[in-house]
Amino acid sequence: MANSNRLRIAMQKSGRLSQESQALLKQCGVKINWNEQRLIAYAENMPIDILRVRDDDIPGLIFDGVVDLGIIGENVLEEEELARLAANEVVKYKKLKTLDFGGCRLSLAVDRDMSYRGVQDLANSRIATSYPNLLKRYMNEQNVPFKSCLLNGSVEVAPTAGLANAICDLVSSGATLEANGLKEVEVIYRSKACLIQRASALESEKQALVDKLLTRIQGVQQAAESKYIMLHAPKDKLKEITALLPGAENPTILPLAQDNNKVAMHVVSQENLFWETMEQLKAIGASSILVLPIEKMME
Repeated sequence: MANSNRLRIAMQKSGRLSQESQALLKQCGVKINWNEQRLIAYAENMPIDILRVRDDDIPGLIFDGVVDLGIIGENVLEEEELARLAANEVVKYKKLKTLDFGGCRLSLAVDRDMSYRGVQDLANSRIATSYPNLLKRYMNEQNVPFKSCLLNGSVEVAPTAGLANAICDLVSSGATLEANGLKEVEVIYRSKACLIQRASALESEKQALVDKLLTRIQGVQQAAESKYIMLHAPKDKLKEITALLPGAENPTILPLAQDNNKVAMHVVSQENLFWETMEQLKAIGASSILVLPIEKMME
């Protein structure tokens, strides 16, 4: 029987979110000895068990209170939520945080030679998809009647095989659509990975561990979005230079040896078109500009 004192986290066993979820836990200081053949992994330095399962099993494990936390794509989470609501089942969970990986979009695609003017062109069409509930919600919102063809894999071959007139599938680069003679025409849902928690209250020790993980995840994401910047700045241009650095607050100002007209400025800033920003900084007199990555942050 599982140790109820250990925090149980469900994550995808394999696939696009698996490696990124593992990397996030590592960045948060959770030491795990991964074995690809084992479905349960144990943290060495924290009371955490990782259940490695199919991605579409994770929402149900959270809804039913079998595990404490889950890392899952928002598209899979919402598809399962809609399915349960359609079956008049209760859905309860807490969405703790949207993560900065796993980005994708759920899109409608049609034959590349089709003259497409809008979603109304798909009225009464047969649409193949692995996401029937998200598709149904969108088409109902557009007041477009259609017929759904449920496929759990290789959805993009449906039009060529004569199974459907169009498809609704996940798209990243669009290369798979192009290879199968299709073109993307509507984005119906945008998704990222997210961290969810079961609705029922956790024991105080587990909740404290969840709060610690959330703080660390926030630090990891802030670090990924920020840079540590060091530069030499003319004293009379400090206000202009600070304004060019998005998210910069209270920069550290240090005197320079043998130069009373300039100071050294150290600041944490969000990176935003930074080559252009560096050129603007140089144009108003900044010099010796260094931009460094940040591994971890905690405010």
